Amino acid sequence: MRRIYEPESLMEAQMLVGMLANEGVQVHLIGGDLVGAMGDLPMQGLLALAVADEQAGYARQLIDEYNAAQPLAGDEPESIPGTLIC
Repeated sequence: MRRIYEPESLMEAQMLVGMLANEGVQVHLIGGDLVGAMGDLPMQGLLALAVADEQAGYARQLIDEYNAAQPLAGDEPESIPGTLIC
């Protein structure tokens, strides 16, 4: 297994786990059970996504594409340009 990404929050981690699973990538969330202890633990490096070595390149490509995604024209509120409507 290889650590491929450190999400900023548990919510982002869970969303990426779901996205990768939908693409056939078996992913393991490291540190998800430690989020409740964030007041006592250093925040950086607490959460991580890990995948099998042979899936690491594909998983990293999917995450990079996700991070580079922009909202489609008309799918964002006029008051906050650049924000996706969920």
